[in-house]
Amino acid sequence: MIRVRFAPSPTGMFHVGGARSALYNWAFALRHGGTFVLRIEDTDQSRNRPEWTEGIISALAWLGISKESPHFEGPYFQSSYEKLHREAAQRLLSEGKAYYCTCTRDDVKARTGSEYQGYDGYCRDRGLTEGAIRFRTPDDGVTVVDDVVRGRVEFPNAAMEDFVIVRGDGSPLFILANVVDDMEMRITHVIRAEEHLSNTPKQQLLWEALGARPPVWAHVPVIVNEKRQKLSKRRDKVALESYREEGYLPEAMVNYLMLLGWGPGGDREIMPWPEMVQCFRLEDVNPSPAFFDEKKLRAFNGEYIRALSPEDFAARCEPYLDPSWDRKVFARVAPLAQTRISVLSEIRDYVDFLFLDEPVFDQASWDKAMKPGAAEILAEYAERLESVEWTPEALKTALEEVGAAHGLKLAKAQAPVRVAVTGRTVGLPLFESIEVLGRERSLARVRAALAKLSA
Repeated sequence: MIRVRFAPSPTGMFHVGGARSALYNWAFALRHGGTFVLRIEDTDQSRNRPEWTEGIISALAWLGISKESPHFEGPYFQSSYEKLHREAAQRLLSEGKAYYCTCTRDDVKARTGSEYQGYDGYCRDRGLTEGAIRFRTPDDGVTVVDDVVRGRVEFPNAAMEDFVIVRGDGSPLFILANVVDDMEMRITHVIRAEEHLSNTPKQQLLWEALGARPPVWAHVPVIVNEKRQKLSKRRDKVALESYREEGYLPEAMVNYLMLLGWGPGGDREIMPWPEMVQCFRLEDVNPSPAFFDEKKLRAFNGEYIRALSPEDFAARCEPYLDPSWDRKVFARVAPLAQTRISVLSEIRDYVDFLFLDEPVFDQASWDKAMKPGAAEILAEYAERLESVEWTPEALKTALEEVGAAHGLKLAKAQAPVRVAVTGRTVGLPLFESIEVLGRERSLARVRAALAKLSA
């Protein structure tokens, strides 16, 4: 039975790189009828917060990785397994595969002459009975990591120091806890970020020393920004919560993240989750760095927004609408906005003019549209609005005729009218907007803009 795990630390917002790793694990588990184990690695008590744990669970659910699925197991907490971690360390000690060490970093520096020198094995055969516990690495040969994504990777044992697995205060280190937890949870495949590859030979040695067969390793590529730098929370927009709040659809985010290092073959990119699951193979993951292109993500999101039913689109916009806005009015213009926005949070700027007593003028838009001749266009169009048939077609024809009388095409003639009515140069189709706004309010806005120009 395939068993994979996703093991985040609850120390901050949910990173998009972690989301990608979780999705790869989830897709692999589903395709093979296996189990996805969520393990919260909460041993860093100084940084952990309960709200971060809830944030992880909420983010996974948003991505479709639900606790309600029969393929989901957990969450487990690493802190609950500390007894097993200590027992494993004692077992390694009793079998001569680990030893106590009392050396400090300054001690090693004094003996080797360099603070960058690895541990020199000073306590290996001193027979100490207390201190930190170090694992006894092989003196020669290589540790071979067979990685599904990266192929055969060799690590010379001579380059690996005897690494600490338990601190001097008795608390197990992550590298031991991680292995013991995976063994206890019967993890068969470890699918994780490339940054963990350097730890893998040590973990593999621990698996073997504890008498267990190591899992199948798969280290997925690092995610980089446009400068080909690894995504950093200090420099880049990496929190999944930020994208969620901005109005990215979970299905669009899932689709895009899955393609950061993997592809189904051919030129197809937009595809539903069930199809991605059926296509997903670890062997097809590319080891090269994957570029997180937010512009492309926005384009993906726009595609998914346009594919929603009008009812679904209106429902998903709800968190971004003012409670006082008339939902019947919004329902009339929602299909118009659906073809234009890329993220749901943009909906406010497209429709707010319908619900305000007066439009809020964007100064740059006003300066751009209200050029010489704008007053004449507004004045003459106001006269037409008093009696024109109230349909988008008739409203358009009236403005075309006004523009033609001044030698202007519709695109030029409608600019001052659009700003007068909506406050901006970009927005919903103008004549449909005027129709929904109504004759009285539209006339009042055009006349108000004309008065503002005259003043």
